[in-house]
Amino acid sequence: MNKEDALFIIEQTVKAPSGHNTQPWLFGIEENCIHIYPDISKCLPIVDPDNRELFVSLGCAVENFFWAAQKRGYNVTFDIRKDGEVFAILTYAKEKNDSVLEMFNQISERQTNRKIYSGERISSDVIGELEAVSWTDCVGLHLYPNRSSSFDLLENYVVNGNILQLRNKAFKNELKNWMRYNRKHDRKTKDGLSYSVFGAPDLPRFISELVMEICLNPRVQNESDRKKIKSSSHFALFTVSENDIVDWIMLGRVLQRFLLKATQYGIACAFMNQPCEIAELSVKLRQDLSLSGYPVILLRVGYALPAAHSLRRPLSCFIEE
Repeated sequence: MNKEDALFIIEQTVKAPSGHNTQPWLFGIEENCIHIYPDISKCLPIVDPDNRELFVSLGCAVENFFWAAQKRGYNVTFDIRKDGEVFAILTYAKEKNDSVLEMFNQISERQTNRKIYSGERISSDVIGELEAVSWTDCVGLHLYPNRSSSFDLLENYVVNGNILQLRNKAFKNELKNWMRYNRKHDRKTKDGLSYSVFGAPDLPRFISELVMEICLNPRVQNESDRKKIKSSSHFALFTVSENDIVDWIMLGRVLQRFLLKATQYGIACAFMNQPCEIAELSVKLRQDLSLSGYPVILLRVGYALPAAHSLRRPLSCFIEE
């Protein structure tokens, strides 16, 4: 494997989603292997105290790596270690797989879309295509249509999650630490939660910080989230059989494949993970929905106009010498 191919693959890999857009990945390049490491310095100790979402993000990156390597003409096998390090072993493919392009082309198009959606219902045929992306028994994928009792239940869990999180000063401080309040701030860090992905105008930072402080309360957040949820077609809930690092990474792979397939069909997705992030809510949710696995990731999905894309740090930031 030449260096040009390795850099191309890593450039596509880091377009995966991550909590607060922390981009928690590092890479080591060898002759026929690329090491994918979790960057624990980018952890979120308040919202993600066991690094579960960090390792899910790592799994999303692994899935991007899979499609990018094939695009470059490589077969790839992954050795996932219990500490979260992933060894990606690459070999030249004898034949090109043209179907790879369908998924690879979505990597740059995929985005987290926090807008209000159109309210249009996703057809049962497309829902079937989305459900089919899960190929491993350790990950469960559950889709709940709008106006179903389970959908309404999940909406209430999101609302309760907002109340608990936004009354937590440490949670709010961590969230604000990763907010990027205007274009200058955004371009300086090239990570975090950009003002543009929330549809906010490019204002002087002190004004944006004041506005955001006003919005970061349960009443305002829940009013906004209820509108967004009601405009969505479905909730998609991802679960794991075991709450361990390997299963979290595997969930990330399934999640990213779901997001790429949704992008292919013009479907928007946004994370609503509050019920999964708060331990007491997660336990009750598992009981109320009669889930065999542990709830980890919750999305709302539907149709919407495109949103802004989050920025990525320079490639050199991710590669260990």
